[in-house]
This record gives sequence, C-alpha cells and structure tokens, in this order.
Amino acid sequence: CRIRMLPATLNKIRKGQIEKGDVLAAARLAAVIAAKKTPEVIPLCHPIALAGVEAELKLRRDCIDIRTQVKTVDRTGVEMEALMAATAAALTIYDMCKSIDRGMVIEDTQLELKSGGRSGTWKRT
Repeated sequence: CRIRMLPATLNKIRKGQIEKGDVLAAARLAAVIAAKKTPEVIPLCHPIALAGVEAELKLRRDCIDIRTQVKTVDRTGVEMEALMAATAAALTIYDMCKSIDRGMVIEDTQLELKSGGRSGTWKRT
C-alpha cells in the first residue's frame, strides 16, 4: 500500500512534528490490530490464529510505502489480514496528518506474494 502526501507533511513526520504523536509507531500498531480484527470487519472472513504480523514503512520523497507480512500456522492463507493491516496503517497515517494535508491519497493496496494454504504460492509478476 502507499500513501502519497506533500513533501512538507513527510518532513513533519520525519521530524516528529505531528501534533497527534508518533505517526509511524501508531501506523505499525494499527496494522497489527487490524490484522487481528479482520474477521470482525470483513463478512464471511473466518478467524485465523496469527503467528506474526509485521508492518514495514518506508518514507520516500512524497509518500510512505507500507508493506505488511502476516503469518499463520493454519492451513489457509492470510492475505485478507495482510491487506487489512496495510490499509489500516495508511488510514492511521491519514488520520494523524489530515489537519495539515487533506489531499493525501491512499493507493496501490495489492497482494504481492502469498504462500501456503490450499492454493499454494502466488506472486505478482
């Protein structure tokens, strides 16, 4: 997932000058919580025991790239949990920075790689 914003907004995030607090820490926390709560939000998405949730945030010139990875020991995929995690991280960034930049755009939320489960491995080409 990616959230585009003004370079000035990104500079404030880098310098820790966002009024609501540490944007990156809050986004990582939101990703973990969202992955765990996915079955409560997505209809017909069944609960899965998660073995790990990671959220990597890379600050660029005019955006933050968000990459999430979710793992389970169950015999099913956790792509919905990963997509939910990435989206929640982006929405958290938006919420924390909207007072200075309402023009932010969330884009490119997509599955890159899935392994395990009945359908096996899938990779975006």
